[in-house]
Amino acid sequence: MRVMVLVKATADSEAGVLPSTELLEAMGKYNEELVRAGIMLAGEGLKPSSQGKRVAFDGPRRTVIDGPFAETRELVAGFWLWEVKDMAEAVEWARRCPNPMPGPSEIEIRPLYEMADFGEALTPEVAVLHERTRDSLAGD
Repeated sequence: MRVMVLVKATADSEAGVLPSTELLEAMGKYNEELVRAGIMLAGEGLKPSSQGKRVAFDGPRRTVIDGPFAETRELVAGFWLWEVKDMAEAVEWARRCPNPMPGPSEIEIRPLYEMADFGEALTPEVAVLHERTRDSLAGD
C-alpha cells in the first residue's frame, strides 16, 4: 500500500522560517531509517505558499492565482511517499517522526488510489496509458 504523508504548514513555515540544524539532522536520520526499512519512496520540503501558484479550473477556463494562500492549517509544507503494508504501519512510522516544526504541528496520512480501485472505469485502453506513464517514470 502506498501512502502520501503530508506535513501540514504552520505560521512559521509559511513565513519562510527554515529548520534548525538540529531538526535537519534529526529528519536526515529519520529519512535514513525510512530508506533502510524500504518505506520511503520520495520526500521533500516545500517552500511557502507565497512562492506558489494555483490553477483554478472551470470548464475550459483556467485562472492562475498567486500565493500566499489563506488557511495555513490547510496547506502542505512537505511530503513523503511511502510503501507500507497497511495504514497501521504508516501510523507507526509517523509516530516515530521528529516534530517537523518548531511548535505544534500535524502530519496527515492518505492512501493513494491503486488501479484496481477504479473498477469498470479502468478499461484495458486506459490501463495501458497509465502503465506507460508509470514505466516512463520508473525509467523502463
